[in-house]
Amino acid sequence: MNRQRFTALLVAALLAISGALYLSTQRNLPRDPHGMALLPSLAGELNSVSALTVRKGAAAPVTVHKQGEQWTVAERADYPADVPKLKKLLLALSDAKIREEKTSNPDSYAVIGVEDPSQPGAGGTQIELTAQNGKHAVIVGKSAGEGTFIRRAGEKTSYIVEPAISVEAGPRYWIDTRLLDIATDKIQSVESKPASGAAYSVHRVPANPPKPTDNKSGSPSTAASATNPSTANPPPAEPSPAPAADKFVLDGVPSGRQAADSQTLAPSPAHFSNLTVEDVVPAGDIDFSKSSTVTVTLADGSVITFTGAVIGDKRWIKVAAPKDATLSAKANGRAFEMASYRYDGIFRPLELLLVPKPPPPPPSTKKPAAAPKP
Repeated sequence: MNRQRFTALLVAALLAISGALYLSTQRNLPRDPHGMALLPSLAGELNSVSALTVRKGAAAPVTVHKQGEQWTVAERADYPADVPKLKKLLLALSDAKIREEKTSNPDSYAVIGVEDPSQPGAGGTQIELTAQNGKHAVIVGKSAGEGTFIRRAGEKTSYIVEPAISVEAGPRYWIDTRLLDIATDKIQSVESKPASGAAYSVHRVPANPPKPTDNKSGSPSTAASATNPSTANPPPAEPSPAPAADKFVLDGVPSGRQAADSQTLAPSPAHFSNLTVEDVVPAGDIDFSKSSTVTVTLADGSVITFTGAVIGDKRWIKVAAPKDATLSAKANGRAFEMASYRYDGIFRPLELLLVPKPPPPPPSTKKPAAAPKP
């Protein structure tokens, strides 16, 4: 081997060793995660997500899963889930980017809410997604400005991610709260049988149609127009009066009392339109033995029956709608908790539909005449 070739081999060896040392050093340098996706593969798996499980503290986990083509809440007997709320969370997790790396010390996890969520009193909430290629799990902690503290389950390092992610662990949070929507202009009658107090019914009375305008051909103005061309252009006709509104009438007015006006008697859209609920349980879990009943009859002849019960500070209803297959599928065998103002508006006592009694006369303040002096 000549001297020139030996030198070339030596230089090549030194370059290879230097390159290996450089690459080794770069591998050992800490990577800056800023701007990286929290769950890099989730964006490509969103359409394959089939279940979401939320766990916090000692409470039982909540599972929202796909049953056929419908998302349901397992802990609410597979009642339909709030799909927009689910999609919002999935997109937030997919879009989450790491803003800053935080603690890897387990003793500090509780400070930012990313400790083991199964521990009693844990501040964090674990979210686990089941997708086609496996599971993704994160522990969502406290807010951090415009972001959130988060730790990927099974890893030591925690992060601040943006945008902020929020999640609730209660099953009632995940149900589809929309129950039914009754257009009040379709309501023909409402029959009420309260648990205590007098029964009554309110029914719609159609308004009389407006009388036709009198345009008999024999009227003087018409005859004059026909014989005198100069008056052939009649004056503009007066606009027809607006049709009168239907009225509601109260049946079952007690003797000596007077029904309230039609506006008071009419069913309110605030009570029957876009009716929402706050929770749902099996109907057998609620005591309806002392219940009130309201039966609503619609213009097409269909009937919706509400059965209500007050249990403690909560209002519960059952709904029966034999001619509405969609509503029956949601309501059969279930009881719904609803806001008290909605409940009270549906189950109105008779007294609210009557003209108030006049107040009793005030006690006499006239002093008795003084006795004459002897």
